[in-house]
Amino acid sequence: MRITSTSCICPVLVCLCFVQRCYGAAHHGSIKVTRNQTKHIEGETEVHHRPKRGWVWNQFFVLEEHMGPDPQYVGKLHSNSDKGDGSVKYILTGEGAGTIFIIDDTTGDIHSTKSLDREQKTHYVLHAQAIDRRTNKPLEPESEFIIKVQDINDNAPKFTDGPYIVTVPEMSEMGTSVLQVTATDADDPTYGNSARVVYSILQGQPYFSVDPKTGVIRTALHNMDREAREHYSVVIQAKDMAGQVGGLSGSTTVNITLTDVNDNPPRFPQKHYQLYVPESAQVGSAVGKIKANDADTGSNADMKYTIINGDGSGVFSISTDKETREGILSLKKPLNYEKKKSYTLNIEGANTHLDFRFSHLGPFKDVTMLKIIVGDVDEPPLFTMPSYVMEVYENAKIGTPVGTVMAQDPDAANSLVRYFIDHNTEEDGYFTIDASTGTIKTAKIFDREETPWYNITVAASEIDNPGLVSHVPVGVRILDINDNPPELARDYDVVVCENTKPGQVIQTITATDKDESANGARFHFSLDEGLSLNPNFTLRNNEDNTASILTRRRRYSRMTQDTYYLPVLISDGGVPPLSSSSTLTIRVCACERDGRVRTCHAEAFLSSAGLSTGALIAILLCVVILLAIVVLFITLRHSKKEPLIISEEDVRENVVTYDDEGGGEEDTEAFDITALRNPSAAEELKYRRDVRPEVKPVSRHHLSSSLDSIDVQEFIKQRLAEADLDPSVPPYDSLQTYAYEGHRSEAGSISSLDSATTHSDQDYNYLGDWGPEFKKLAELYGEIESERTT
Repeated sequence: MRITSTSCICPVLVCLCFVQRCYGAAHHGSIKVTRNQTKHIEGETEVHHRPKRGWVWNQFFVLEEHMGPDPQYVGKLHSNSDKGDGSVKYILTGEGAGTIFIIDDTTGDIHSTKSLDREQKTHYVLHAQAIDRRTNKPLEPESEFIIKVQDINDNAPKFTDGPYIVTVPEMSEMGTSVLQVTATDADDPTYGNSARVVYSILQGQPYFSVDPKTGVIRTALHNMDREAREHYSVVIQAKDMAGQVGGLSGSTTVNITLTDVNDNPPRFPQKHYQLYVPESAQVGSAVGKIKANDADTGSNADMKYTIINGDGSGVFSISTDKETREGILSLKKPLNYEKKKSYTLNIEGANTHLDFRFSHLGPFKDVTMLKIIVGDVDEPPLFTMPSYVMEVYENAKIGTPVGTVMAQDPDAANSLVRYFIDHNTEEDGYFTIDASTGTIKTAKIFDREETPWYNITVAASEIDNPGLVSHVPVGVRILDINDNPPELARDYDVVVCENTKPGQVIQTITATDKDESANGARFHFSLDEGLSLNPNFTLRNNEDNTASILTRRRRYSRMTQDTYYLPVLISDGGVPPLSSSSTLTIRVCACERDGRVRTCHAEAFLSSAGLSTGALIAILLCVVILLAIVVLFITLRHSKKEPLIISEEDVRENVVTYDDEGGGEEDTEAFDITALRNPSAAEELKYRRDVRPEVKPVSRHHLSSSLDSIDVQEFIKQRLAEADLDPSVPPYDSLQTYAYEGHRSEAGSISSLDSATTHSDQDYNYLGDWGPEFKKLAELYGEIESERTT
């Protein structure tokens, strides 16, 4: 298939068409010949050998912004299979097919029905196909081609960032770059000169210039002075078609401001100034202003004022106001017209920020002379001191002198002075002052502990001119005397534990004194000497303003006495010394082993065991009933006791069996009850425990070691022999049975036979470590041990 462009229709332009096709093929790949396609020369017949594809590819061009009445002809599609008989049908698909571009399905002519804008879309991609009109089968494969919108100069250059605001330093060299402006053109930059822009300056000459190609704006004059002109408005034009006639143009405005540099030194408007200052001016107050002018702005106009010489440099000082750039003249010392009536100052004003490029325009400082005239003023009286501090003892009598103030008239007249207290505060009523001498006296009796310091204001005025008044502050310190006895620092809650040992510190006390340390320190503690010696507690003075309370005996009982009172005498080290007596309340409490207080109430002694009142009554009733049963049982046994031998003729064997580990005294009539006991215990029972033995008993350890070697069988035989040979036993055979479990048991015997006859050396202190359930048991055994020790 061949695609014929509009530019090749005219026979006259065959050569031009050929060149254009070759150019397009070289640059766009738009001409393609299939492998079996053959070219033909005009006048020769066309020969095909099994053609598979007969398309000729090319790129179409359509002119943008076409405004003609008829559709714009674009090109022609032609297939090698088309014999011109109308059997071939051409179909166009792709971008804009059927809407923008239409095709004659018989001839293959393509037309554009709408006006196109290259700036919106530069090209369209379409597909063409030739089919058999009768069979609707494709004669060749589908081919793709491009319709490119050809540009015309229909867009003017535009400055998208304008208008511009820019600055450049004054006094810049000629040719200094200011700004680069850029204009954009929507036309095709690759086709013709439609997008080729040239810059020119329409307004702003001769101060500035612009580069026609780059758009760089530069200064065009030397030493442009901001003080002469600060703002400039420059108009830049951009024109396409390389600036030729007929090109489109656009413009923008560039607002240029010259920034300041320090090229102007400061200058005082006058070389001599005169200033009047009254002698009554206050020290530190501003008495005048002076200013040097500077044509620069900002930091370039900042300056500093200095007094470089003059007889008043020690009396006056000068500083700079940052906002107004003025020199503020202040008074450093008071003025006295009678001593000096005028001063002369040389003041310099200099820039603080220098630009050495312009040092040749200097010097950047200036000097002026200031003469200060001191004015005579009738001044109020002047006190000899700026403030007074006086002292008086507390409890001093009314009218006691405190101190004297003094003031005099500073003027040459030296008028007499009258004194009075400025009654502006409540404290002024506590003192009086002599109007002539200035002596201050007390008007009330003072208590230092209530108010240790008073501040009053004394005024002085001339008798001839009462309107001139001066004031001075007077502070009166109240001195201390020893008029307050010491007291305990606080109410102490002293606790003593029941198990406390003698000499144990139970409380450390201290005291306070309202007087000053000179009269109230160095406390001494002691017990009241008027009372008898306290057998329970004593007091130790620690010589460091503290005292310690110590116990004097072992163990205290809440049941016996739960509260003790200890009078303590405290004296201070003042002159004369004062003392006071205080009573400490000491409570008896039950404590843990580590000293922590468990309870301090007597009723808690029984409740600590966890028993209520009803439970205690029930236990007491049970004990009484059991005692009654035991007494009744013993009485019946004594009343019904029978002899072992009924008659002399009753000779028979008597077998006595004991299944009990212990019994009453009656069981010993038949045999020796000690045989039932542990051999170790049996040996111990040979000594009476109710009578101190004459011979020292063998130690338990020695006896135990000797019995370890005794054989049980030999022991039984020995006891049988003793029973047979004993004349006190009944005259018939008696069989004694021994139930011996052995010895050396770690737990020991639990029989009650031995427990009542020996004194235990057991230490029951470990019961306190068993927990709160055994606290009562540990407390009871602790009391028994204490009683035995006593």
